[in-house]
Amino acid sequence: MNQPRHSIDWRNGDVPVSRQFDDPFYSLENGLDETRHVFLTGNGLPARFLPGFHIAELGFGTGLNLIAAALAWQAAGQDGALRYTSFEAFPLSGDDLHKALAAFDAARPFADLIARALDGDGKIETPQLSAQIILGDARATLPRWEGRADAWFLDGFAPARNPELWEPALLRAVADHTLPGGTCATYSAAGAVRAALADAGFAVSRIPGYGRKRHMTIGRLS
Repeated sequence: MNQPRHSIDWRNGDVPVSRQFDDPFYSLENGLDETRHVFLTGNGLPARFLPGFHIAELGFGTGLNLIAAALAWQAAGQDGALRYTSFEAFPLSGDDLHKALAAFDAARPFADLIARALDGDGKIETPQLSAQIILGDARATLPRWEGRADAWFLDGFAPARNPELWEPALLRAVADHTLPGGTCATYSAAGAVRAALADAGFAVSRIPGYGRKRHMTIGRLS
């Protein structure tokens, strides 16, 4: 894929930090535990899993959210493949991706699959995972997407640093591409984010966040 690659620095040796947004890709404490708390528990997963379940995401990053979801799907013993669609403007290079995921033993088996997808057509197809990474500005690509998701992982960088992924129009597009009763979750508890999700049609709640973050946001399409 001929998409500009994300330029990063490394904090504490192995935590990737975006130079563009001056924000880490995941928690400095434990990125995998963070994604399980925010995006899995926040969307009622794995309890809501059923055949054909579809997760969509704003902000693919290191792919750690996809990995956490795929591991939970496997552990739940679901039949068929988990469907996963992610929208990403600035993918990591293969080398940076491998280094970022090397910190998590459970993530390492997925690194080559994800790197090949980012260097190829964006697709990952295994018996238990059917994923598509759609590159480009989500404000343009999401409205054109024909799918609808059961659950959304809203994982752009902090709204103050990456406001494009939190614009009200884009969050309305998220709602437009959510199945009835579908959910969303994000680490952000910013008032503007909660208001935009509510205006888009989600019933929004603020719940305890992960680690040092006091709060996060979840929503259900009403």
